[in-house]
Amino acid sequence: MSVANVICIKWGTLFGPEYVNRLYSGARRNISRPVRFLCMTEHAEGIHPDVEILPLPVEPFHEEMNAALAVANRQGAMRKISLFKPDLIPDLDGPILGFDLDVVITGDLDPLYDLAPGKVAMRHDWVEKRRGRPTGHGSVFRYDPALHGYLYDTLAANPGAEVAKARGSEQRYTSSRAKERGDFAYIPEDWVVSYKHDCMDLPPLNYFRTPRLPEGARVVCFHGRPKMPEAVEGYHGSWLRWSRPCPWLKDYWIDRAAADLGPDWA
Repeated sequence: MSVANVICIKWGTLFGPEYVNRLYSGARRNISRPVRFLCMTEHAEGIHPDVEILPLPVEPFHEEMNAALAVANRQGAMRKISLFKPDLIPDLDGPILGFDLDVVITGDLDPLYDLAPGKVAMRHDWVEKRRGRPTGHGSVFRYDPALHGYLYDTLAANPGAEVAKARGSEQRYTSSRAKERGDFAYIPEDWVVSYKHDCMDLPPLNYFRTPRLPEGARVVCFHGRPKMPEAVEGYHGSWLRWSRPCPWLKDYWIDRAAADLGPDWA
């Protein structure tokens, strides 16, 4: 049976190791074939031993890229570009399904992993779509380094110009470059949903209704507020995003991972 390759990147200490472990558990519980799970990080402490660690590199173009990002007021962004480097992963066979750490897996990932072979696959970004822009959202992405290494090489060759063209947005860079090559496909929008846009009601209903999990959702993304721990407990930091506690999020993100890996890892 073929192996499904899944990857995430964790830099700095904003997210603890439990985010990696819960993501690993969610992936292996929702993919029918064996999972090879990798994490690129400089802080591997507390990450489950079955997760394969890739050292977080300092790219030769790091300083030039960061200088351009500072102009775009996006310091620290675009670190995921290292994931596209050709020959990054030893003995890699097939595509890779990538996730940000602030997502929860809630459904079958097989169709997502197998979607549009040979293409870079991303969901249409919620805000960019409303503005009439084609930008993909970077929380969930499927790609193949053997086919899409140009995403690394192009930025490495001219980081200042590429960062400026993308206005400091890694997801804009990735999706636009892949589109230019005819290498891009959108993930169906009901497969990857936004907690704040698709699960929460607007005022005043958000004060009375528990956030819902849309039918068919396979991944829920937490961009902006509330953050995942805030959503579990209930978020009261904004009248617009005020939310009641979310039991299904605790179930999918924490409880199922603890039952799968043991409470020490989740």
